[in-house]
Amino acid sequence: MSASGEGKATTAGYAPHPYVGGRTAVLRALAAWRMRWPGAPRVIVLTGNPGSGRSRLVTGFLMLCDPAHRKQLPLDDLDPATVPPDLPEPAVPIPAGRTAAQLLWLISDHFGLSADRDDDIFTELAAREEPVTLVVPDVDRAGPVRAANEPARVVRDVLKPLAATETVHLLAEVPRELAAELAGALPPGQAQIIDLDAPEWADPKGLVRHAEAALTPDAGAPELPYTTDPSARRALAEALATRADGNRLTVQLAVQSLIVRPEGFDPADPSLLPGSVGEVLDLHARRLGADPQTLRLMLAPLAFAEGEGLPVQLWGALASAVAGRDMSQDLADGMLLAAPFIEPVEPSRGTDDGNGEGDGDRNGDGERGNTADGGGAGSGAGEGRTLLRLMHPGIAEEIRSGLPDVRDAQTKIAMALLEAVPQQDWAQADPYLRDHLAAHTLDAGLLPQLLTDPGLFAHADPVTMRAAVEAVPLEQLGAPARTYLRTAPLLTRSEAPADLRAAFLESAFVEDGLVAYADALHTLGFTLPWRTLWSVPLVGVRAVTTGSLPARNGDGATAGAAGGPDGTPAETALGPGGAAAPAPDGSAGPVPASPAAAPRPVAAFLVPEGTPGARTVPGPDGDASETGGRALLVHDLLRPGYIDADPAQVQLPSAQAQEAAPFGLSRGADYLRVWARADEEVVAALLSDTPFTGADLSPDGVLVVATARGVTARQILAATPAPVPSVPAQRTGTADSASSDGLNGLDGLEGDHS
Repeated sequence: MSASGEGKATTAGYAPHPYVGGRTAVLRALAAWRMRWPGAPRVIVLTGNPGSGRSRLVTGFLMLCDPAHRKQLPLDDLDPATVPPDLPEPAVPIPAGRTAAQLLWLISDHFGLSADRDDDIFTELAAREEPVTLVVPDVDRAGPVRAANEPARVVRDVLKPLAATETVHLLAEVPRELAAELAGALPPGQAQIIDLDAPEWADPKGLVRHAEAALTPDAGAPELPYTTDPSARRALAEALATRADGNRLTVQLAVQSLIVRPEGFDPADPSLLPGSVGEVLDLHARRLGADPQTLRLMLAPLAFAEGEGLPVQLWGALASAVAGRDMSQDLADGMLLAAPFIEPVEPSRGTDDGNGEGDGDRNGDGERGNTADGGGAGSGAGEGRTLLRLMHPGIAEEIRSGLPDVRDAQTKIAMALLEAVPQQDWAQADPYLRDHLAAHTLDAGLLPQLLTDPGLFAHADPVTMRAAVEAVPLEQLGAPARTYLRTAPLLTRSEAPADLRAAFLESAFVEDGLVAYADALHTLGFTLPWRTLWSVPLVGVRAVTTGSLPARNGDGATAGAAGGPDGTPAETALGPGGAAAPAPDGSAGPVPASPAAAPRPVAAFLVPEGTPGARTVPGPDGDASETGGRALLVHDLLRPGYIDADPAQVQLPSAQAQEAAPFGLSRGADYLRVWARADEEVVAALLSDTPFTGADLSPDGVLVVATARGVTARQILAATPAPVPSVPAQRTGTADSASSDGLNGLDGLEGDHS
C-alpha cells in the first residue's frame, strides 16, 4: 500500500486519527499487517529521520490495538481500512534503556517460554501452532549506555532472528541506518520498509493539521492574531510545515518557541520560519537577544545525559566545563532561553514496558535485573531530586553534531562529574555519578583508566556499568576490570544491593589474586557478610569438608612440612629462611605448623586421582583400587597453603561442636545461605554463576565452597541479618543438586556439618 490512499480517505470524509492527525496510508498498511491480510508483509520496518514522528505513529497504531483505548476512539468516523479488528493486543516489549539480552528475555517471559538459552527462545516461538505478533518501538533508545551502540545489537541479536522466525509477525521501529539490514535479511515479499520521509509515505497535510492544532489557544498558545484567527492560523501552520520539510519535531519546537516568547515573531517574515531543529535553536536564541552558541552550550550537558536525565544540581558545573568558562549566570538568566527544549522528569524506581511486565526485566546474562538506582549504601543520596532532559533525542543529536570536538566535551564532562563526588566517597555521591560516570568516560575514551576503583565497582548500577565495560575491547582492560566483567552477570541477576555486590567482588578479587582490591573493600564502609581467606584454582573438586589435624600428623611429619599439590619437595616449596614460597598455582604455598598443641583447622577436597599432591583414599579393605579414582587434598582452613597430611588424620567436628556452632548452612544448586541458629535470620547469602560442587561450614563459621573454578574459603563476619539476593533459576544450570559423595573414613565430606 502507498500514500495514494491519503487523498481518497480525505475525499471520503473520514476523520483523521485523533492522536496521529494523519498518516492514513501508513495506518492502512499497519492495519493490513495486523490483520495478516493476503499480500501483506509478515515484517514491517518503520523508519525515518529523527523527529519524523515514528514513535507517535506507533503509539497511535497501538491505541487501535488496545481494547481500552479503542473504546475512547471515534472508530466509526475513521477510515475503516486503518482500523484493525478487535484482536488480542500484540506484545509490546520496550527496548528503551534495555540491553538486547534484557529485551529478548522480556519477550520470553511474556510468552511464558521455558527456554534456557537465547537460541531456544526462537526455537520455541517457531514451534508454536498460532503465530505471535510483536511490536517493538523506539529501538533507537535501546541500551543503558548510549555510546555502547545497543540499537545495532538489538537488531542483530533480537530483531533479525525474530524476523526470520516464520511464526512471528513483527513491526519494528528502527533508525534508518539499521532498517535495510533488518529487512534485507528476509526473502523478498516477507518484509517492507516504511520510510516516513519517503515521498510515498509523507503526510504534509497531516503535519499542517498538527501545527494548526498546536497553535490554538486551547493548546496553550498565546492569544494573538495568528493564533485566534482560523485563516491566519492555518496560513502559519502551512508555512511552518512547508519550511520544516515534513519534520514534525521542527514544527513542534517552532511552536513551543512561539509559546514561550511570542514577542519578535512576524508570521509574514519567512526568515523566522525554521527549516531544521538547528535553525529552531538559533532563531529562538536570536529572538531572545542571546547568542545561539550560548544556548547550545547550555544544552550540551543535557545532550550527553545518560539514563532518565541529568540531576538539575549538576547542570551548571557541566555546562561550565564544556564551555570552558563560568556559565552559572547564563543559566540563571536563561530559563526562557532553554525552556522550549527541556523538560523535568521525576526519577523512577522502575519502569513499565507498556505490557504489564513492569521492571522485572532481565539483564545482560538473561537474568533478573537490578532495578535500584545504584542500590545499597548511599542509595538515598538522590532521593527527592529532579532530573532534566531534552524534549527529544533529535535535539541532543543536533547539539552534539554542532560541537567542534565531541570527545573533548565528553572528557570535560567526565572530569567534572568525578570532581563532584564528595570526598571521592561513592556512598555520598548522587546516583547519577555512581551509575553513569562510566558511560561518560566510555564516550570520552577514558573508561579503562577509571576501572581501578573497587568502591565504584560496588556502588555503580551493575547493568549500566557492565554495558559500559563490555563496550571496551578486552585487551584494553586491566586486571580489576576483567574481574568485574566476569563477576558482572552475578551482580546483575542477583539484584543485590551495594553491600552484597561488594562482598561478591571481594571474593572475586581474592580468586583472581588481587588481594589488595579485596582488602580495600573492607575499608570503604560496606557491611560485608564475610572476609575471603583464600582461594585456589582447582579443577574437578567434587566435594569439600572442614575438620582439624593434630599439631603433628599421624605419620610423624609436621603439618605443612611437605610440598604443595604440584608435588614439589618441601625444600623447594619453602622460600629462603623457611618462609613459605608461592606455589605454582598462585597460592601462598605450604604453611608451617604452629608450635601450639591445639588442633589445626583444615579443609579437605575430594579430587580426581592423579591430582598433584593429592593422596589416594583407600577403600574399605585398604585397597586403593576400590575407591574409583578418588583422592584428597588437605588445605589450611584459615590461611593460604596446602598441607601434606594423611587424610585419615583429619578429624571431623563432633556432634557437640556442630550443635554449639553459631551458624547453619542451606544449599541449592547455585546459592548458599548462612543463617544464625539463634534467630534463624540469614546472615550471608552466596550465589554462583556455576553450580556448587561442594560446600561446608566449620563450627567457627568458615564457609568453604567448591565450584568448577576452584575452592574458596570465607570467614562469616555478619552478626546481623544480611540482604538476601533474589535467586532466579540458572539459565544453564540445574535444580538443587544432591550432596556429593561421602568418603569412607570421612563420612562428613560434603556433609554440611551445620
